[in-house]
Amino acid sequence: MAASRVFCLLAFTLLAVFFTVSCHNITQILSESPDYSSFNSYLSQTKLSDEINSRTTITVLVLNNDAMSSLAGKHPLSVIKTALSLLVLLDYYDPLKLHKISQGTTLTTTLYQTTGRAAGNAGFVNVTDLKGGKVGFGSAAPGSNLDANYTKSVKQIPYNISILEINAPIIAPGILTAPAPSNNMTGLLEKAGCKTFASMLVSSGVLKTYESTVQKGGLTVFAPSDEGFKSEGAAPDLTKLTQAEVVSLLEYHALAEYKPKGSLKINKDVISTLATNGAGKYDLTTSTSGDEVTLHTGVGPSRVADTVVDETPLVIFKVDKVLLPVELFGKSPSPAPEPVSAPSPTSASTPSPAKSPSPTKKPSPSPTKEPSPVAASPSPPAPPVDESSEGAAPSDSPTSLENSHAKNAAFHVNTPAYFTALVTLAATSLLI
Repeated sequence: MAASRVFCLLAFTLLAVFFTVSCHNITQILSESPDYSSFNSYLSQTKLSDEINSRTTITVLVLNNDAMSSLAGKHPLSVIKTALSLLVLLDYYDPLKLHKISQGTTLTTTLYQTTGRAAGNAGFVNVTDLKGGKVGFGSAAPGSNLDANYTKSVKQIPYNISILEINAPIIAPGILTAPAPSNNMTGLLEKAGCKTFASMLVSSGVLKTYESTVQKGGLTVFAPSDEGFKSEGAAPDLTKLTQAEVVSLLEYHALAEYKPKGSLKINKDVISTLATNGAGKYDLTTSTSGDEVTLHTGVGPSRVADTVVDETPLVIFKVDKVLLPVELFGKSPSPAPEPVSAPSPTSASTPSPAKSPSPTKKPSPSPTKEPSPVAASPSPPAPPVDESSEGAAPSDSPTSLENSHAKNAAFHVNTPAYFTALVTLAATSLLI
């Protein structure tokens, strides 16, 4: 009995660790302090909050309302998103670690670097331990100054998320003067290798629907590549569709909201498309594995292969296959079942004495369904190292960081599986 109680205590301890490591909500944390209401609001508007919540090792440099006044209302939302993405560090820094930086200075990767739009070192931040107990932050681009200073700690959930206040934005060269996002949707699609899709949008008139939807609040487009229209067995036979059905197919490839990749990674709900009607038709589901997102239609999956443009309130993704809605193409046909091998003579299983299986008749395989849109559960990563200790700081190299976060994202998605397993084990031990 004593052993079972110890086992139960261990299970619940591990449960607490898993939830501490993988669960945080940046907007909820910041909502506890009205001093950060402007910063918090822009995190939600730009969907950076979703990207932050999808990661499990991160530091957010927050600005109070006075410091945010230099950005808020003075620049387009796309520019503000870029500026704020420079304040999200892909590493864990608490006050103790800030003063234990090797050689007093380091470059660390930010969310801006992951967009692929940062030139040179513009996507990195210089963190320097200054004399007199101060810590300075600045762009890592050549010639940049340490524009911001650490002022205080807001909250830490070791070694998951750290929130630190700084007194000014970090501005990389060219960020505030970036040109307005291009409104030439067909030009962007053609340049990205989605010419067939762009041509269909124009000829069907659906392009006007896309453009008006952007103006109303936001648009997300899943554009199939030209190869996706040619792939055998995955491309639709457009000659069999009526004009109205072609319109529905194209509207199925877009959402009436701005939903960047960070939002897709944490999505757990059915997603309505522009083609969705009141009966809930023409919808999508998603699954995530590491940093990869897959869309599921009920007919077949399609992988989000690349981001063509992400400029709030428009995001265009390139997908590797045409999205085929069940309403137009029916459910996915079951593939031919694999042959079932005869039972091995050395098998440990014993046939029922009541009825022996016929030696010439193979069991009927269960019908195969489309894989469920749920990310496969990878093995959990090793427990995080105490980075506040001497010599425990992880590498700041972009490659090692990105590999680490790909694993962290997958671990975050599968936390409920660990929860279920641990609770089941704990409950079982109590009954022994």
